[in-house]
Amino acid sequence: MNHTDMPLLLSPEELETRRDSGPLLLVDLSEPGTYVQYHVPGAVFMDYAWIVRTERPRMGLLPVPERLEHVFSAYGLTPDTHVVAYDDEGGGKAARLLYTLAVAGHRRWSLLDGGLRAWANAGHPIDTQIHWPTPGRYVPQMNFEPVATRQYILDHLSDRDVVLLDVRSRGEYLGEKRYAKRGGHIPGAVHMEWTEAMDRERDLRLKPEPVLHEMLAERGVTPDKTVVVYCQTHHRSAHTWFVLKYLGFDRVKGYPGSWSDWGNEPNTPIEK
Repeated sequence: MNHTDMPLLLSPEELETRRDSGPLLLVDLSEPGTYVQYHVPGAVFMDYAWIVRTERPRMGLLPVPERLEHVFSAYGLTPDTHVVAYDDEGGGKAARLLYTLAVAGHRRWSLLDGGLRAWANAGHPIDTQIHWPTPGRYVPQMNFEPVATRQYILDHLSDRDVVLLDVRSRGEYLGEKRYAKRGGHIPGAVHMEWTEAMDRERDLRLKPEPVLHEMLAERGVTPDKTVVVYCQTHHRSAHTWFVLKYLGFDRVKGYPGSWSDWGNEPNTPIEK
């Protein structure tokens, strides 16, 4: 997936030493007000809404290829550009950008571990100057391998080789909190709230690899299976998709639209 020597997960310290290496594009998906106040030096701002498509009540859908071409061209992306993404919420929005890049066929990307909070709290330099990307031409080479559709999930509900991982809150999983016409979870899905992968004592950096592997294995999520992650829109679960890729899981799929798609269908099977 990542054909450079840059790791998938970049610590703030590693980014500090590599900020000037090669064609690097630092993308900040924080709230606009946060970006204006402070950001990693050289980072350009990207609005999360630009990389998702909404067809209410379904949200968090994949943009059409033409939209991705428009957005990535505006950022001057080339196949050689290494994208480092971060945000101010622990990595959900940033990971959704990386997921979208993977679907667009882009192979060079990393997540800043802990994002803006970890960077700033570790004492690294911050910048207030607004940076504008230099536009170019980027044509996505679409790769739908990372995508699970509603039909794919329906076709694999009884497939023991496929595990569904629901990373919403416990209340959403149990159907006590509902953000769609119907509440509950996809039959057979196991539950792990997405922020459980983060270390709150270390500015939302990821927990150590052995800890993450153990948390997942306890739920039957192992590297020999195809793992489908979902949340309400595939924002939170994009972070989990990244975590699994980082841990070396080869077969990981995200479900764009997630519960806003499944829970708003009248006939999809549901468990509570």
